[in-house]
Amino acid sequence: MKDVTQWMINSYGLDDKGYDFMGYTFTDQRQLSFHHLIVPKKDCPKLRLGNGYFLWNGAILKQLTSHNYLHVIERIDRNTFLKITQILIAENQTGEINIELLKQIRFLLEHFEKEHYDETDKKGKILIKSKYITERIPL
Repeated sequence: MKDVTQWMINSYGLDDKGYDFMGYTFTDQRQLSFHHLIVPKKDCPKLRLGNGYFLWNGAILKQLTSHNYLHVIERIDRNTFLKITQILIAENQTGEINIELLKQIRFLLEHFEKEHYDETDKKGKILIKSKYITERIPL
């Protein structure tokens, strides 16, 4: 797992960029995590893919912002989640993170935020934390 994650961080030049596959800023590699794209982590064992940490199955996201936020979106708006996932897959397939794809992700995030701005989860906690908005690169 760490080998694949580290390889992707280096290969995509994330340290030099200072942002992840969704355009969220980070200051330390330890803030980053592997997000399963095509085969969810929970499905990997039954498909005999071990833990699913393969280059073709991942995007590197900042755990406390983009990674967690994407899972919130998955629970609330499956269609938006799938659209973002398709863009992340495209970044993975091309081997680069380009600004045009990040703009597409930003558009989807902003639409989600307009639709669900004041919503809370079952525990009464706000769905869209301020850091989900403020810790993105300017586009």
